Amino acid sequence: MLVVGWWLIPITLFHLVPLVFSALSWRELLPVSHRPDAGIIIWIRWIRESINTLLPVAGIGGDVAGVRLVHLRGVPGAQAAASMVVDTTVGVVTQLVFVMAGVGLLLMRSTERGALVVAWMVLIGTAVFFVAIAAFVLCQHRGMFAGFAKLARRLLPETWLSALAARASTIDDAVVASYRSGGAIVRSSLLRLVGWAAGAGEVWLVLQCLGNPVGMVDAFILESLSSGVRAAAFIVPGALGALEGSFVLFGALFGLPPETSLAISLSKRVRELALGLPGLLVWHWIEGHQLLRRSQPKAH
Repeated sequence: MLVVGWWLIPITLFHLVPLVFSALSWRELLPVSHRPDAGIIIWIRWIRESINTLLPVAGIGGDVAGVRLVHLRGVPGAQAAASMVVDTTVGVVTQLVFVMAGVGLLLMRSTERGALVVAWMVLIGTAVFFVAIAAFVLCQHRGMFAGFAKLARRLLPETWLSALAARASTIDDAVVASYRSGGAIVRSSLLRLVGWAAGAGEVWLVLQCLGNPVGMVDAFILESLSSGVRAAAFIVPGALGALEGSFVLFGALFGLPPETSLAISLSKRVRELALGLPGLLVWHWIEGHQLLRRSQPKAH
């Protein structure tokens, strides 16, 4: 890490490239009539990612906060929630495509036993995730939020249930409508794929700084396989340990020393802190400002 030194600054700033593409991907799923400017969506996406990265929220707390923030910017609540559900689905599906592309490139690059074992492990995990995603999409089309409302009957007062059920049905209708807008789904998926692929540039930059230059294809493979591991370890806050272990394992396929592979993941950790802590502070300021506004007495 001392060798990387001040190169951590451009490496950290480079992450803004995939972040912008993922934000623009989400923006395509918001209703055109209430769609915020690209700049607003980018900073909301930044806060959303900061929460999911640094807080133990199983990768969904930031999404909930993102729904709230975009709703504060004028997007109706049902459409905001529906866009987040579809955006999450698009993100997972395109990530699987990204991982599969990395496996394909790995097999084209090498047919050694180690590469074959890794490829089979990733393929098995991808198959499991594909089944889970298919079930998730099916639930979305069968009234997922209405089902949650039915389960809530045992937990919430009866007076809340009618309003909750009505909102749930509205969100379910908005989710189905989002899937029917085929053009928006395609544009969102393409932007998200570009964002996943752009993340390989971060790995490439770190290895250049460490004096272990690799080609963009190898960097693409490393990034895609490690992103698959991170997705599988979503329940672990920040995928702590899983990300580091994956880089050491996959880096060995390219002849990288363990300390070099570990430096890649540590560089990502520095980037997460450098971008995530300010994101959490901005989120805190926004919510504090909203709390103060609600607590102020209304003028008569």
